[in-house]
Amino acid sequence: MNRAIIIILDSLGLGASADAAKYGDQNSDTFGHIVEACEAGLANNAQRNGPLKIPNLLRWGLGAAAVGSRKSSLPLGTHVNVQGAYGHAVEVSSGKDTPSGHWEICGLPVPFEWGTFPQQENCFPAQLMQDLLAQGNIEGTLANKHASGTDVLVEFGEEHLRTGYPICYTSADSVFQIAAHEQSFGLERLYALCEVAKKLVDPLNVTRVIARPFKGTSGADFERTANRKDLTTPPLGPTLLDHIQDQQGTVVSVGKIGDIFAHKGVSYTVKAADNMGLVDQMLDQMIKVKEGLIFVNLVDFDSKYGHRRNVAGYANALEEFDARLPEIEAKLEPQDLVLLSADHGCDPTWPGSHHTREHVPVVFYGHYCGAPVQAYNLGERATFADMGQTVAHHLGLVPLEHGTVCKLT
Repeated sequence: MNRAIIIILDSLGLGASADAAKYGDQNSDTFGHIVEACEAGLANNAQRNGPLKIPNLLRWGLGAAAVGSRKSSLPLGTHVNVQGAYGHAVEVSSGKDTPSGHWEICGLPVPFEWGTFPQQENCFPAQLMQDLLAQGNIEGTLANKHASGTDVLVEFGEEHLRTGYPICYTSADSVFQIAAHEQSFGLERLYALCEVAKKLVDPLNVTRVIARPFKGTSGADFERTANRKDLTTPPLGPTLLDHIQDQQGTVVSVGKIGDIFAHKGVSYTVKAADNMGLVDQMLDQMIKVKEGLIFVNLVDFDSKYGHRRNVAGYANALEEFDARLPEIEAKLEPQDLVLLSADHGCDPTWPGSHHTREHVPVVFYGHYCGAPVQAYNLGERATFADMGQTVAHHLGLVPLEHGTVCKLT
């Protein structure tokens, strides 16, 4: 079996989808707005300044993919000799959730809306919260509303330390999140409470319960730790990951991929505290695993910068990742195909703190079925599943149920 590497730049959308107005995202454009902000000098901080500097990503084809998606130019500097196949994909799954985006990439679109909670105070059903108290062995909860994951710590973190009550909140996505102090509340206790919560929200068709442990002593220094855990509804059918394992191939999850697929079709998982640590883990796995799939999610783009509407931080993270591409290229072998994509948008210039309904990049680099990937314009792909179908063909698997193979050579 050949080897494929999928790298998800979590939330790096390429412009509003045709149905974005349905979600209030009609003019969102995560990558494009970051590029424009950098060009205008609006994304400077202590780590970076000036126009966005991502020469390697542009060489792979990300810039060309973005221009094709938005159908207008971007201030990306001088002409680049693109070496990868590039395009953008439209999501056919409903919503803009993390699991739906990843599953569709792997050949399993989600054609229905997941359950969400209303945008109001006390947004969770009363019976749900009563059952959580009784079955979770807790005396109370805090928040019970839509909130940013960092803002909610500032607002309720100190009260949580005083009372021991976990902080329960949600977003526009299909998610129930529980934040608790890693030491005073306890990590394993938080995980156990989330297991209880997942069973309680399953009848509401809510996709995920996320454990959000944090540390610190006050609102001034509360910080989420790397011990996040996502409890996700298992995929509702076979995905690319299952097909690989059916053929005795290896599937390595780097980061939260295993959680997103409820560990279905995953051989094992390695994690790290941040994007650069995840890249380190990926490079290590490229040395160890020579066939099958290495599947990476670089979550910081979304969780640290997109949701927090931090344009400069997002731009700096893109530049940091770009600087690591030569290391990835150095470890590629002639049987390797790399896919660079995203699962949704999270435009840091857009109002609110939620995901945005956008196209995603489709960038292939390396070798495909033994031949070098050519610099083709793949145009607009009708579904994210075209990416998984192409990877499946490269790995010699039976075709997935959804998607069309992209022409790469």
